[in-house]
Amino acid sequence: MAKRKATALDVAKRAGVSRSAVSLVLNGRAQGNVTAERQERVLRAAAELDYTPNSVAVSLRNQQTSTIGVITDDIVTSPFAGRLISGASRTALARGYMVLVIDSEHDVSRESTAAQQLAHRQVDGIMYATGSLREVTTPATMRTLPAILANCTDAASPFRSVIPAEVDGGRAAAQLLIDLGHRRITLLTGTLSSPAAPQREQGYREAMEEAGLGREQQRVHLTGWDIDDGYRAASAVLSGGDRPTAIICSNDRVATGVLLYAAAAGLRVPQDLSVVGYDDQQHVAANLVPALTTVALPHAEIGATAMSMLLDEVEGKAPAAEKHEGETILVPCRIITRASTGAPPAS
Repeated sequence: MAKRKATALDVAKRAGVSRSAVSLVLNGRAQGNVTAERQERVLRAAAELDYTPNSVAVSLRNQQTSTIGVITDDIVTSPFAGRLISGASRTALARGYMVLVIDSEHDVSRESTAAQQLAHRQVDGIMYATGSLREVTTPATMRTLPAILANCTDAASPFRSVIPAEVDGGRAAAQLLIDLGHRRITLLTGTLSSPAAPQREQGYREAMEEAGLGREQQRVHLTGWDIDDGYRAASAVLSGGDRPTAIICSNDRVATGVLLYAAAAGLRVPQDLSVVGYDDQQHVAANLVPALTTVALPHAEIGATAMSMLLDEVEGKAPAAEKHEGETILVPCRIITRASTGAPPAS
């Protein structure tokens, strides 16, 4: 016969305290209400009896479900941004929350429906997350709940946003090459429709200016985001007489194209040409030949930070969100140095 599950009353009897004292201790409200000695007895009794609170009963008492809804565009199927959901989920689980994820696949009507469904299921809050940095229009239903944006912004909403520090990432990529001695550095930007591209370009230009390399020495080439874009761009910028000694790419896929062209053109990396990517795409950057130096997008940290901020609001541990309307939290991007970068050729 199955062993009977211990109740709060069993814990109270074992600890020699009242049922209300058990509730105060196990719900984190014992400070000032229950002596330290009795708190210790309750915790010891709960451990001995392997007691766990009834989550349904706790939800009814607290009018919370300990569930957070996450609306995404394509993160679930993304080759690298799934780390954002992983970071958010781990943070939620550590604090006793479940996560419900709905992938809209960029369908605005599905996003609206998802927000309504999550609200009907009485989630305690909603995180809206995107695979790549972009401006979004959040569903109106989100304004009825604690909510936060991860890897995106919405100028028309009051929500706080947690995004990568793209300007600093672009600056760090350029500074790495400058410190290695490079002066002829080309930046291959992505399409200007992405807010990340101009921010990374800004960081590149700031680092070049600080190194005494003015506009006339700065090389910016509008590219794209895919391997063939990188191949074509490399062909264009490396075929002239005054070719760069280093190339910063809009992402790791573009860097792959640059490496392929360099190999076809007989250029050694990094002896003849240094290459820096962006993203630190899983199963790609570290496995290229040579392994790719890249700027790592902090997706896991963005997810964890955004979830922690949202849970603090849900639990009343943070000031009301209205006091922080439109606030943007920047999460640092870090350089991961591998074999694709080195000093410029002596010539």
